[in-house]
Amino acid sequence: MKNFKNLLIVALFFVTATVLGQTKITGKVVDQSNQPLPGASVVVKGTTNGTSTDFDGKFSLNSKTNSGTIVVSFIGYKTKVVTFSSSIANLGNIQLKVDENSLDEIVVVGKGVIDLAGGRKTPIAVSTVKAAEIQKKIGTQDVTMTLVNTPSIYVSGQAGGFGDSRISVRGFDQTNTAFLLNGQPINGMEDGKMYWSNWSGVNDIASAVQIQRGLGASKLAISSVGGSMNFVTKTTNKKQGGSFYAGTANDGYLKSTIMYNTGMNDSGWGTSIMLSHWQGDGYNNGTRAQGQTYFISFGYKPNDNHNFNFLITGAPQWHDQNFTKSISTYLDKGLKYNDNFGFYNGQYLTERRNFYHKPVLNLNWDYTISDNSSLSTVLYASFGRGGGTGNRGNRVRTADGLIDYDAIYANNAATGGDGNFDNDAYITRASMNLHSWYGVVSNFEQKINDNLTFNVGADLRTYYGTHFRQVENFHGLTSWTEDRTLKDDNDNKTGPSVSVTATESGKANPWAATFNMMAENQRIDYDNSERISYAGLFTQLEYSTDVMSAFFQGAVSNQSHQRFDRYDYLPEFEDSEKLNNIGYNLKIGAGFNLTESSSVYMNTGYYSRQPYHDNIFNNYDNSINPFSQNEKIFGLEFGYNYKSEFLSGSVNLYSTSWRDKVDGFTDVTNAGVVTNTQTLGQHQYHKGIEFDFIAQLAYNFKLKGFASFGDWKYLGELTTQTLDEDRNLISQSVESVDGINVGDAAQTSYGLGIDYTIFNGFSVDSDFRYYDRLYANVSPTRGELKLPSYGLLDFGASYRLDLGTDKTKWLDFRVNVNNVLDREYISELTSANQTTVGSDTYRGIDTSNRGYFGWGRTWNASVRYNF
Repeated sequence: MKNFKNLLIVALFFVTATVLGQTKITGKVVDQSNQPLPGASVVVKGTTNGTSTDFDGKFSLNSKTNSGTIVVSFIGYKTKVVTFSSSIANLGNIQLKVDENSLDEIVVVGKGVIDLAGGRKTPIAVSTVKAAEIQKKIGTQDVTMTLVNTPSIYVSGQAGGFGDSRISVRGFDQTNTAFLLNGQPINGMEDGKMYWSNWSGVNDIASAVQIQRGLGASKLAISSVGGSMNFVTKTTNKKQGGSFYAGTANDGYLKSTIMYNTGMNDSGWGTSIMLSHWQGDGYNNGTRAQGQTYFISFGYKPNDNHNFNFLITGAPQWHDQNFTKSISTYLDKGLKYNDNFGFYNGQYLTERRNFYHKPVLNLNWDYTISDNSSLSTVLYASFGRGGGTGNRGNRVRTADGLIDYDAIYANNAATGGDGNFDNDAYITRASMNLHSWYGVVSNFEQKINDNLTFNVGADLRTYYGTHFRQVENFHGLTSWTEDRTLKDDNDNKTGPSVSVTATESGKANPWAATFNMMAENQRIDYDNSERISYAGLFTQLEYSTDVMSAFFQGAVSNQSHQRFDRYDYLPEFEDSEKLNNIGYNLKIGAGFNLTESSSVYMNTGYYSRQPYHDNIFNNYDNSINPFSQNEKIFGLEFGYNYKSEFLSGSVNLYSTSWRDKVDGFTDVTNAGVVTNTQTLGQHQYHKGIEFDFIAQLAYNFKLKGFASFGDWKYLGELTTQTLDEDRNLISQSVESVDGINVGDAAQTSYGLGIDYTIFNGFSVDSDFRYYDRLYANVSPTRGELKLPSYGLLDFGASYRLDLGTDKTKWLDFRVNVNNVLDREYISELTSANQTTVGSDTYRGIDTSNRGYFGWGRTWNASVRYNF
């Protein structure tokens, strides 16, 4: 009995000591609006002792020590470390702030193939814009404009019309930046270009846009010389609800959007649908436009191991276009002047209309094989249909420079209805570009141990494109006839001469182009196709600890190219030779955590990039350019990142060398002799430094800023060759281009922005950005021309009105004013004519130079009802 009492006393002592040595920690986790965050993680630092917050954001946790720190985290928010002690155990409200660059809460499926910063632990230079920011600020602009307040980004071409903007990253144009949609590459297979009018619906369907400058996190065998831009679309939403949007803007712009989510049912099924329509007259004269966007997503999660999502989306649109003009023309006729349109019997007609419909389908499958292994796969397809219109025949203009359609109809009537190049007739033709693109990207990930992760995958694509011209509008004619002489297998026009007479037309309408294709005997000027097939393998090995991380990425790919010409060749010579090119890339990097808040990294990589199809077949026939070769790119970058509760920022230094670029042929006819000119051995070297930060100066005041200082130049000499039709060398010259600045993007840019919440629900924001050292977009053999510097100020205001006490329904009101000060500026030039004695100038620039002025003051207003 005595032994039992002693044992009981000892047990009681240990229990008491344990209880007295514990601290019960309580608190509530909330967001920046003081709304609870259910499911937030709360862990005692350095232990596995943790819990999750309840529906009201509250938690209770016992600690074995009297003092220490807890780590509070929630997807999409910045992690917060809070100190506790036995005397301060009730921590009250713990407020988490949104992580601007986090996409963890966005990517529901496709995590293994959507290469985003954060998926790989070794840092990169990155900026992220989420759906709320896109919807708030984009207005009538292209999605490219969401990134103008980030370092080393320059957007131009807006003055061309809806969807005609271009984006440059670190001084490299769109052909040297990789663009991906949910993990699938979307750069043009033929030329690497991006046509943003085809993606006008991205504004509505994007959950986020992330720009990775430089080497990026992509594991694919793609050449992200300037960087890579990832569009993450919405997928099937797990919650039931929807929204309705209505917006208006300057120049007759109207837009409406409706979206509804069924939510996931008990069987794991869900559907999300979005439909949108927009139209407007355009900022510049004669740039009317109209389009729709549709998005349908089906999600299915049968169990915890499998997650499927199928979506189909498209953005059929047409938009009228404006082309570059001389500065003197703008000064004479107004900065909105456009001469690509006119009137017939008082009704508007345009000569230049782009129309396109590109449905995209993809199926994502995420398979969790085990706790340590997973497989992600995306199957995709796209079908592009459409083109662009232009003149063919005898164009007539009015005294003020517009197209005189009344005179054109009169001339056509005088021909008796049968038009050709010899009888002053005129038609509007459409240059058609059609394609079918199928692909699959699959990535297997194996966690070897707590520190080491291995990835391996494949990227397979096949593309078939068709290009021809057809009559879009006869303007009173009944037919149009053209003569042509067929070529032999040596590209000589020794075959018979034949005539093509077109009697059918196809309207410049994206929906009509989707379901109708002109017969081959009705095609004029040209008719050719190409088959491009691509097979790539990639791998990644990453090692990480609490202190450091390191990775290796490697990829190899083969591209095959073949061209088919039905218009210019005898039937037996329609098919070109088939060409295969091997390319590869290697990337390595390492990152080190200096403290809990700061880290440094270094990445380097080398690319051997295959030439694009249009650089292989660059003379509009089946002849292969003998000088096409792989381009060589070497990149090196260093960075420092800092992240705390109130301040986050980064500094990035980069160096990129790009060698062996071959420019395309230019046909020149001199006394009946056709010659071809090309440049070889282009070498560009881009280096620079970038800064960006976000500071939460008060609970209701945020300050943002960025700056980039680049030094982008051509190096060495450029070889120019002139060849005859049989590719025999006629002449060759070598010209030094050393030290000439690369044009088409501002080498210096910086800006500041503020977000200020005046009271709950009402906030204002403003952004200012400044551009300097912007040079004309011309060949380096033509020298350089610096454009005037300029700065732009934007302003916006938002008001949210909650409907009901449960905060599940609300109205969002938004107003934007861009270029508030109505600053007049030149956004780009495509010539570099130097000022001479007696020449007219505009801000020091010879007015004979051609280009675009940027938009003046514009505005947009909208209301969104969420339910």
